[in-house]
Amino acid sequence: MVGNSPLPPDELGPRLAEVYAVLGPLYRRVARLVEHDSPRNGLSIGVRAVLERLELAGTAETVPQIARTLELSRQFVQRMVNDALEQNFVALKPNPAHRRSSLVDLTDAGRAAINALQRREHETMGRVGGDLTEADIETTLRVLRHMLAAVPETDGAR
Repeated sequence: MVGNSPLPPDELGPRLAEVYAVLGPLYRRVARLVEHDSPRNGLSIGVRAVLERLELAGTAETVPQIARTLELSRQFVQRMVNDALEQNFVALKPNPAHRRSSLVDLTDAGRAAINALQRREHETMGRVGGDLTEADIETTLRVLRHMLAAVPETDGAR
């Protein structure tokens, strides 16, 4: 039976490890689906992450800002921005705060591409089933946010 009492650390650790064990394959499966659709929509998983970040931010950001938020290397994000530039999904704008670090902004084509991908994903996710409730989703998000906050960043910061 599932209880509603907080788990002690010696029980919590193994149960959260089960969550990680499901998240890895799930993430890789979704990434493969995005990559599979890439020739059709032009969005690799990396370009998609950049476009999604810009769409969520609602404003232009620098490559270092995007990299920090996504917890990816600046070099990788720069390559993805370059790919997105070639596809006219983003445009570079002057940054009044820093001459050498341009702002990356979504173009109308980039916004249309990420929104179309998100619509397809939302349709697919809507068929998940399992009689999931709003409370189930909120609980899942709460657990995942706690897990994210508890794992140190790659530079060792806590």
